[in-house]
Amino acid sequence: MSGATAATAPGPGPAADAGFSTRWRALLLAAVAACAACGIVYELALLTLSTSLHGGGIVATSLIVAGYVAALGAGALLIKPFLAHAAITFVAVETLLGIVGGLSATALYVTFAFIGGSVWVLVVGTALIGALVGAEVPLLMTLLQRGRLAGASDAGRVLANLNAADYLGALIGGLAWPFLLLPHLGMIRGAAATGIVNLAAAAVVSVFLLRRVLTRVQLVTALGVLASALGVLTTLLIIAEGIETTTRQRLYSDPIVAFERSAYQEIVVTRRGDDTRLYLDGALQFSTRDEFRYTESLVYPALGSGARSVLILGGGDGLAARELLRQPGIDTIVQVELDPAVVDLARTTLSDINAGSLTDPRVKVIVDDAMTWLRQPDSVPEGGFDAVIVDLPDPDNPVLGRLYSTEFYALVGRVLAGDGLMAVQAGSPYSTLNAFWRNVSTIESAGFAVTPYHVHVPTFGDWGFALARRGEAPPTPRIPESAPPLRFLDQRVLDAATVFSPDIGPRAMEPSTLANPRIVDDMRQGYN
Repeated sequence: MSGATAATAPGPGPAADAGFSTRWRALLLAAVAACAACGIVYELALLTLSTSLHGGGIVATSLIVAGYVAALGAGALLIKPFLAHAAITFVAVETLLGIVGGLSATALYVTFAFIGGSVWVLVVGTALIGALVGAEVPLLMTLLQRGRLAGASDAGRVLANLNAADYLGALIGGLAWPFLLLPHLGMIRGAAATGIVNLAAAAVVSVFLLRRVLTRVQLVTALGVLASALGVLTTLLIIAEGIETTTRQRLYSDPIVAFERSAYQEIVVTRRGDDTRLYLDGALQFSTRDEFRYTESLVYPALGSGARSVLILGGGDGLAARELLRQPGIDTIVQVELDPAVVDLARTTLSDINAGSLTDPRVKVIVDDAMTWLRQPDSVPEGGFDAVIVDLPDPDNPVLGRLYSTEFYALVGRVLAGDGLMAVQAGSPYSTLNAFWRNVSTIESAGFAVTPYHVHVPTFGDWGFALARRGEAPPTPRIPESAPPLRFLDQRVLDAATVFSPDIGPRAMEPSTLANPRIVDDMRQGYN
């Protein structure tokens, strides 16, 4: 709509204008809120995909958020030449936003799977979505003033209403993504459904509001384009499961036998012959070909000469619990695992591998964040646990980095018996050298004496652990005399495991803390 058109087009008169304003103002503000909700969902979808596909982290998150905000400002400036035709431009912007946002997750996921890199899609998607969202408010403000829904003197109140609707919509979108769209629809269908809502809101505005200022040809064209875009996204919504299944399978060399997108991560189980593998967010957790090397090396050195009570932090696959149940004398096992979906998988798909350990009545499974539980623990034996096994994913993001901090290990010390032992999976001293020795230094900073050791796990390569006790005397790793027959570990292997060659030998490192999670950068540099 141009300024000349607005000035010369016949209007319905003051009374009708007032009635129109009163009748449709709420509808327009609802459309504003819906569009704002869609905009924030698109950004959250990009952040989620960045974490799942590229590891996420502070740098990536900061770049996406900063790039999105910068694009908002750029979009507001770039739309200025088109404000004279605000009505038809609004329809065009919302159509593009619905299509780009609705297809963004699919484009990013497919590009990552088939090409191997999708950073450029992430950058372009962030810029486009941010610019289109940034163009919305100037266009709507112009429509409100020129469409006779508000006079120029009412601009302040109009802007306040727009901002209120915009921020309310952002709140709705921010809650809808983690609690509704992502867990129930997944990333691809969640983004597509959001695009459909975006296009539907634009269609409602066009039919009920913009028909007053659009010509018949413009209105029919706009509705036709919106309908076509809706058709594309509806089709994507229908075939999304097939696209996602095909694309996901391309990321894994073995057939996928189980998949779930939980509130915390993407869980995949593959199987080829007798080799079953578990992946969390694309990172391999174990292979049945050699997991016993890792599991035995983590569990048995922590049991000392006669542990009866053991706390497992993490280990949701049930493998550590399986080994503990084989050890005579252990009568209390408490396992704290964050993701209930992993626990369910361990009790079903993985039950043959873990020997049904998480359904054993001697194992009490607590679904909670490890640090949260440690701050107010329950089920702690009198005097503390005889052993604590820390079997958590590598700290490649700040959320996991907090579980490898001085503060975290200090909390573990509060539930550990005075002469108890703690065993920690500490990553690879070869692939992530600094992270491994950083973890050792961090455990020491919490008041523990530490003995590091490492073994060869073919699937992972050289893999390291840390055995710790409170005090100044480092523990000597020993296999309990009462241990059951083991496939890999014996005392000779364990003695040799404490020896490090010069190229991966001890490093003096500053500890990793909640305020400065240094270990996260160490992990990423090691991977690179």
